[in-house]
Amino acid sequence: MRLITIALTALLLLIQYPLWLGKGGWLRVADFEAQVNAAHKKNAELIARNAKLNSEVMDLKDGTGAVEERARYELSMIKQNEIFIQIVGKGQATPLPPLAPRPESR
Repeated sequence: MRLITIALTALLLLIQYPLWLGKGGWLRVADFEAQVNAAHKKNAELIARNAKLNSEVMDLKDGTGAVEERARYELSMIKQNEIFIQIVGKGQATPLPPLAPRPESR
């Protein structure tokens, strides 16, 4: 009777090995699911980034408003006959003055 119990236990272990550690085992499937979830998350982030970049490109292609806005905020440019006022809070570094408009020469 003891020999049969040992044989059945060994058979049970041999059957369980592929289920847990084999090529299509539960542990490997769980690892692949984690990788797939990480890939889906990364793809969602990239899709959102691409949509944002696409809308920015369309703004730059279609209208002058986006170009003007970038020039104002990034380059501190102002239109002719406009007054530029900037308020600096306490503890902030003094910003650079805006670029002076070029005189038109003819």
